[in-house]
Amino acid sequence: YFLIEANEKQFKQSTWNNYPTERYTMRKDIIKSELLIGKTKQEVIRLLGDPKVSNLTGKEHLIYSLGKVPSFFESDEMQLIVIFEDDVANKVIYAEK
Repeated sequence: YFLIEANEKQFKQSTWNNYPTERYTMRKDIIKSELLIGKTKQEVIRLLGDPKVSNLTGKEHLIYSLGKVPSFFESDEMQLIVIFEDDVANKVIYAEK
């Protein structure tokens, strides 16, 4: 748990684009700052790039890979999920794949 907290960073588009395996370090800032809330799908894609293909059903959403959090144990890949209502982002969560 301490390893995760020590690696938290503010969102920077250049880091997001150039170091995809380190995206997990920005997940809390993206959520706390509400960076994506109120943005359209196209605005989110312009900021974060092309999302992963999703097989989830239900609400409109985009999924982005966050990489794996360093751990002493095997860890699953983390994902950032942006949920839309009426083509506007209204919730952002992260989860293990």
